[in-house]
Amino acid sequence: MLYAIISEDVKNSLERRLAARPDHLARLEELRDEGRLVLAGPHPAIDSEDPGEAGFSGSLVVAEFDSLQEAQAWADADPYMIAGAYAKVAVKPFRKVLP
Repeated sequence: MLYAIISEDVKNSLERRLAARPDHLARLEELRDEGRLVLAGPHPAIDSEDPGEAGFSGSLVVAEFDSLQEAQAWADADPYMIAGAYAKVAVKPFRKVLP
C-alpha cells in the first residue's frame, strides 16, 4: 500500500538539512531503485523554486510499504529526523486516484 509521509521542519532548518541531505537522498534513491517511490520533495518556505536562505518548511514522500508500521519506522529513521530538521512527521495511508 502507498503511504504519505508529511514532514514539518523546525524553524531555521536549512543548516541541519544540508548536513543530512546526502544520507536522506540515499534512502530515497534506495526506495526509487526498488520501484517503491512515487514522489518525494521539499516544501520551499517561500513561493520560489529555489528558496535560497529561506530554506524549506517540510517535505512530502509518497512510497509503497507493507504496512503503516513499516512506513512509520522508515520515517522515524530519516536522517532529517535524526538531525533535528523535522519538528514532526505524519504518516498516513494514501490511495492514488489520478493520474
